[in-house]
Amino acid sequence: MTLSKRAAFTAVGIAMAAIAIIQLVPFYAATTTALKPRTDLSSQLLLPSDGIFWGNFETALTDGHIGRAILNSVIITGISTALVCLLGAMAAYPLARRRTRLNKGIFMGTLAIIMIPPLSILVPLYSFLNKLEAINTYWGIIAVMVTTELPLAIFLYASFMRTIPGSLEEAATVDGANIFQVLFRIVFPLLKPVTATVIILVGVRVWNEYALSVYILTDPAVQTIAPAIGSFFSTQSSNLGAAAAASLMAVAPVLIAYLFLQKYFMKGMVAGAEK
Repeated sequence: MTLSKRAAFTAVGIAMAAIAIIQLVPFYAATTTALKPRTDLSSQLLLPSDGIFWGNFETALTDGHIGRAILNSVIITGISTALVCLLGAMAAYPLARRRTRLNKGIFMGTLAIIMIPPLSILVPLYSFLNKLEAINTYWGIIAVMVTTELPLAIFLYASFMRTIPGSLEEAATVDGANIFQVLFRIVFPLLKPVTATVIILVGVRVWNEYALSVYILTDPAVQTIAPAIGSFFSTQSSNLGAAAAASLMAVAPVLIAYLFLQKYFMKGMVAGAEK
């Protein structure tokens, strides 16, 4: 390796380390703040001087009802993500395998839907859900989340399926498999990388969704984590430790899920561009 290449690799490494530090500083500051009592007025970048204080997490659970909000988010995010993965894969299969003019038009229309901001349809959406008595219900917000996230899932699945050789499905058909057997036994098992990508992207978007949830879920009993955190922040603006503790509790499930799925994430993101 020449000197210029070594210098280039060193510069890239230093730049990546700097970016990582910049990204981790807010998380570090939130952690140190959450572990300090209100009486500790030291810098947020300093560790607790009198030992770890867990009272902020207790305050977030009792006063902010963060535990209940996390449970609601787990239920809504889990069901929504599972439905998006299943329906997205099934809808993408004919779009990837039968490239007719109609399917091309549907695919382009799906891409166009991704560009539409969900807030632009808030008023008619709320009116429609209110007529269905779906406000403050799990199934109402799940239906909205699935509808808004399906276009992205269809795009990712269709792009990935185009890289799978059609000969595998032809061989299964010759052996007597029907379309559903081909889909569930041959195609679906090959979709692990892109499914991990869909789970991460859709799961994070549903978990962090605030703009629609704050209007659709006004009852604290069914509120998800984003509106609950917003309400808690407004009442605990003077207690930064409790607010930071609530934020850490909200981000922990997403962070854990990403750590388990990260090895598939990049595979799914680039698989559609391999050919």
